[in-house]
Amino acid sequence: MTDGPLSDLIVLDLTRALAGPHAAMMLGDMGARVIKIESPTGDDTRGWGPPFIGEDDERESTYFMSANRNKESLVLDLKTEEDRDVLARLVERADVLMENFRVGVLDRLGFPVSRLHELNPGLIVLSITGFGHDGPEAKRAGYDQIAQGEGGIMSITGTEQPTKVGVPIADLIAGMNGAYGVVAALHERSRTGLGRVVRTSLLAGMVGVHAFQGTRWTVAGEVPGLAGDHHPSIAPYGMFATASAPVQIACGSEGLWRALCGAFGWDPAEPEFATNALRVANRDALVARIESLFGSEPAEHWLAALAEAGVPSGKVRSMDDVYSWDQVLSQGLLLSVEHATQGELKLPGSPIRFDDNPYSGGRSTHLAPPTLGQHDQSIREWLDS
Repeated sequence: MTDGPLSDLIVLDLTRALAGPHAAMMLGDMGARVIKIESPTGDDTRGWGPPFIGEDDERESTYFMSANRNKESLVLDLKTEEDRDVLARLVERADVLMENFRVGVLDRLGFPVSRLHELNPGLIVLSITGFGHDGPEAKRAGYDQIAQGEGGIMSITGTEQPTKVGVPIADLIAGMNGAYGVVAALHERSRTGLGRVVRTSLLAGMVGVHAFQGTRWTVAGEVPGLAGDHHPSIAPYGMFATASAPVQIACGSEGLWRALCGAFGWDPAEPEFATNALRVANRDALVARIESLFGSEPAEHWLAALAEAGVPSGKVRSMDDVYSWDQVLSQGLLLSVEHATQGELKLPGSPIRFDDNPYSGGRSTHLAPPTLGQHDQSIREWLDS
């Protein structure tokens, strides 16, 4: 048994790649028992690399490790009747089943929603697709970069041409939305006793995070363009060159603008920059003024001056810098786990904490991402008990 707020849940993770595995991992981080059901060849991401760690038969993908902590691995070949029977028995015991097959695949395997709920009326089913389970393009395969483009995110990202986000953001947000929907459905089940199907997609995730860029079009009729390194509606709010590394500034209010001007001896009521709307309209001139000043000293000098003035600012950290930063470590965002073949590993932690609990996700111990079929015997023994 594990601890954590979801420690009484059993989740069947039939997903692969990233969106579904991320959703299942979020529940596992909070204590749910997550049984990852893999084909005999394993999740596709087991082969996504480099980088890999380990040698030959014990080689493991770091990509797979990013989305599969706090899970057990069970190999089932769902093309065989015997293993389909094992899945049926698991469904009877489970609280949640997650799948991200193309539309209709689960039905063809013999597990339409009607049968799943016949086996277990309280089962919550999460279905993640690329473009939605219905509509004219429901059968399209869903891959992150395609969804970033089709969902508009790439059209507002970059400086000179549409650019994808540096992580698979469509997959990750779809997973987060899926986990969010599952928790809502579990709350509803506590009243009704009945499960339901939760549906989301990579496309829905991308459209769902348009925020003010979406309403620029839907309300104001303005098509947003590439946002680059500066906020399209607030100034100064963005990244500025210094004599060394770039510095980021966020003047999100007139008070912060006055504080910035006070620190550098500028008149905040100067006609060209007196209001946020004027500063946005004259952004190029404002950026040039700030960078002309910042070019005289390294980043640390300006970060100290901005901090003293009370102006929100920060550096652009590399990944190695992030994971050695004492603030990150204080938040439980780096976990130590013991892998079956690779020994001690460091993994990113859950972004959620509860009350004053120091543990990432609320559970005091975490499982390393499993090797393929690592828990075949123990899960089958549990089913037979």
